[in-house]
Amino acid sequence: MVSRLLHYGARALLAASLAFTSAAQADQVQAADRTEEAPKRLKGVDVIEHLGERVPEGLAFKDQDGKAVTLGDYLHADVPVILTFNYSSCPMLCSLQLTGFVEGLKKLDFAAGKQFRIVTVLLDPKETDESARRFRARYLAQYNRPGSEGGWTFLTGSEANVQALAKAVGFAYSYNEVRQEYIHPAALTLLAPDGKVARYLYGLEYKEKTLRLGIVEASEGRVGSSLDRLVLYCFHYDSSEGRYAPIAARIMQLGGAVSLVVLAGFLTILIRRDKKRALVESTAQ
Repeated sequence: MVSRLLHYGARALLAASLAFTSAAQADQVQAADRTEEAPKRLKGVDVIEHLGERVPEGLAFKDQDGKAVTLGDYLHADVPVILTFNYSSCPMLCSLQLTGFVEGLKKLDFAAGKQFRIVTVLLDPKETDESARRFRARYLAQYNRPGSEGGWTFLTGSEANVQALAKAVGFAYSYNEVRQEYIHPAALTLLAPDGKVARYLYGLEYKEKTLRLGIVEASEGRVGSSLDRLVLYCFHYDSSEGRYAPIAARIMQLGGAVSLVVLAGFLTILIRRDKKRALVESTAQ
């Protein structure tokens, strides 16, 4: 019976491995299909990853209430910082990105201001305290997580300082004079508590799993449960996609370890049962 259980267990693990491998291959094919040349207006608009580099903490900004601050004011609090670049008059992309971001955040049991902080830097130097407050209020209302208002800050600053921070994290954007709008990527930058760039997440949708694992990893282990770190062991960060993907080899290893634990437990039960039966029989004699 034990050999039969091991046989079926091995087949299940092999099937899981093949499924994950096929998914990875599909992702590679999709990535290969995205090699078309970008439109001319998007030239120079990109994210050049600066993983492990520190952000300039002393750059001067103002928060949505007009208070003079620096980025350093939001660091060194033992929680990671999610940095976004947007602006209030953006015709479409910022709304789509921040709405998708909030939808992902709402599914987390983590909360802004507790397990992480969010800092949104407004690209347009003409932004005012009032426009920053209105912009912030819109997404706090969508987030609708009472008590987390202090965990999401919107910053305005000079063009030089905004550009300096964007350059430090590799966020390359441009300004279209004709359309009077900023052309920029849709990306989040996750900063470790000490100000190092830890992760980048891309796109208009941010899955709960990707946000959670990104926050746990950027926190350097200070945020999240043991289960989160176990899941993180079985997933790796795919820098080309800005998401977390399963590692078939590690899942196989973990599955094998679990199988051994289950088998050991099963054998222990059998041994104890046999000993108990032998004791009953010897007593009866």
